[in-house]
Amino acid sequence: MFIQTEATPNPATLKFLPGNTVLGSGTADFPSKDTSEKSPLASKIFQVEGVVAVFLGTDFITVTKSEEMDWDHIKSSILGSIMEHYQSGEPAMTEEATGSGHATHSGEDSGIIVQIKDLLDTRVRPAVAQDGGDIVFHGFESGIVYLHMQGACAGCPSSTLTLKMGIENLLRHYIPEVLEVRPVAT
Repeated sequence: MFIQTEATPNPATLKFLPGNTVLGSGTADFPSKDTSEKSPLASKIFQVEGVVAVFLGTDFITVTKSEEMDWDHIKSSILGSIMEHYQSGEPAMTEEATGSGHATHSGEDSGIIVQIKDLLDTRVRPAVAQDGGDIVFHGFESGIVYLHMQGACAGCPSSTLTLKMGIENLLRHYIPEVLEVRPVAT
């Protein structure tokens, strides 16, 4: 098995491409070791010292390391953990990944929210997946769209620029009711 690695815009995060399907659909975000109980794959990766977050996409895994660790010291251990997982035959998740990852919302703004989610799904999420991350809808209130950044996008130095110059401008162009985009942490 040959696992490719790619740098991401976030220097603390690497994207691993195992050449196999990771998740059949959706994504799964594990921002800490104690959130990984539903994923044998993420649990195995968290056993490597210095790993602080794991994100699973359809065909990739992003791993975020602590600031103190150097990629040269932990990358081979992470590759070994991924390889060991695939050789074990275990699933990546013991439960299915959750659909689109977007928060549900109903009410007077539901038409606007459908448009926001559609633009995120068709224009934004494919682009950020290329960088090893995901951005999901969290809420909409008084013209402000709240988004949750996952994987390589979480903590990325360029995430504020991506939100303000990219996503905010896109949403404001197509949906006049959108005034601003803000990140949320969950």
